[in-house]
Amino acid sequence: MGLSTHVLDTMHGCPAAGMAVSLFATGAGEPRLIKRVVLNADGRNPDGPLLATGELSAGTYRLVFEVADYFRSRQVALPQPPFLDRVALDFGVADPQAHYHVPLLVSPWSYATYRGS
Repeated sequence: MGLSTHVLDTMHGCPAAGMAVSLFATGAGEPRLIKRVVLNADGRNPDGPLLATGELSAGTYRLVFEVADYFRSRQVALPQPPFLDRVALDFGVADPQAHYHVPLLVSPWSYATYRGS
């Protein structure tokens, strides 16, 4: 299955459709952009996994979620600067044959994540 993500907007109680997400490899030197996607109506990458099993390597990665832009697009009045602008999650992949699912539950004021299934 590779690497996937799913974002739920806990302020509105729905998937974060339209949120931009960037995936970076962070293992050596400067972070390297691998992929940038905009989440579909279900809050997921419309093309399936961010990286398929054969594309995923052991190492460290970063997902960057464009939280403030998403909430502004939903007409949420945010302070300037917003409390959360971008949420960056750094994580490691030890077994590239396993499925790594990185969900994000987010509001303009808080977020939570975990390794999903």
